[in-house]
Amino acid sequence: MVDIARRRLFSRPGKATISTAEPVRMPYLVPEAEFTATCTRCGQCAKACETAIIISGEGGFPEVNFNLGECTFCGKCADVCPEPLFRDKNQQAWQQTAQINESCLSLKGVECRSCGDMCDYGAIKFRLQLGGTAKPILNLDDCSGCGACIKPCPVNAIEMNKTGSTNELSR
Repeated sequence: MVDIARRRLFSRPGKATISTAEPVRMPYLVPEAEFTATCTRCGQCAKACETAIIISGEGGFPEVNFNLGECTFCGKCADVCPEPLFRDKNQQAWQQTAQINESCLSLKGVECRSCGDMCDYGAIKFRLQLGGTAKPILNLDDCSGCGACIKPCPVNAIEMNKTGSTNELSR
């Protein structure tokens, strides 16, 4: 099994800390430990991705980069994978939702609704404020974790969060 955190120790000179956060993987994937033990890093999933968001990440393992676009849950990555790495597509795609942090322009008094405009699931809505800018409200129950809200954010105020983590802007 490959320990991604150990690999980062040597790939980031000058960094005193090591990130142990799991990278975002494709939807419908088996657990991380099983994935890194079985994935051959062939790159077929990246070639098949219709939105080209799958990249070669740490150690050559495929990762999803939402700064490139969103996941449409097409399942092409699973269809072309030669290994048994994907679960049934009738299950929940993944255990992640969007999280809006404090650098959001709307929270700083600047009118911006780019994330809400891109959310096809209606998970991000805006509450009008008398004499102020509309504030984002993220409904985690409606968020699919597709990442459509990440790329259009002009200040990178949105990131993916493992389901179950708290977000004060969510309800």
